[in-house]
Amino acid sequence: ERVDIMDYGYVRVSKDKQHEDRQLVALLDCSIDPDNIYIDKQSGKDFARPIYRDLVSRLAPGGTLYVKSIDRLGRNYGEMLEQWRILTKTIGVDIVVLDMPLLDTRNGKDLIGTLIADIVLQLLSYVAHTEREMISQRTKEGLERRRAAGVQLGRPKGAKSKVVKLSGKEDAIRVLLDEGTSVSQIARLLHCDRSTLSRFIASRMCS
Repeated sequence: ERVDIMDYGYVRVSKDKQHEDRQLVALLDCSIDPDNIYIDKQSGKDFARPIYRDLVSRLAPGGTLYVKSIDRLGRNYGEMLEQWRILTKTIGVDIVVLDMPLLDTRNGKDLIGTLIADIVLQLLSYVAHTEREMISQRTKEGLERRRAAGVQLGRPKGAKSKVVKLSGKEDAIRVLLDEGTSVSQIARLLHCDRSTLSRFIASRMCS
């Protein structure tokens, strides 16, 4: 049943093995009813998440949605801008990003406050896009250098044929690591969680 005004909290972790404790504590500290905290355990690459969609369907004008940090809401900042518009304009709820006070729509209801939030979101979107572009360019350049040096690319002969999400990406991952890209950054680029990538590197690339 839809309520008139109510505060909700949203928590997201990428996999079951990741812990949502810190996010939950932060939301509970805001006196949010535990029954109104929704937890998703999947990637933030898009907003096609059943729990998130269920939460959105329960939001009503005048309510408030709390998240610990902006990347818990999602990692695709292009879609993030559209979701922000839907939540704040179409549905009419406030959004509070606890780790980023500038993204608290309860403050600055005037034009300046709205512009500040829009600028912050646009900046985050630009930074994320630029990071992806830079990593992609470094990967291409690294692969070209390896080809020019006569390094055989592709999966080593005799490697296990078990199909996994990261199969076939060994060369790109190796180049990124050689270039100093962190495992977390590579995981974001490949849309997988950090623990999966770490296990893949340990089992398939360190032998």
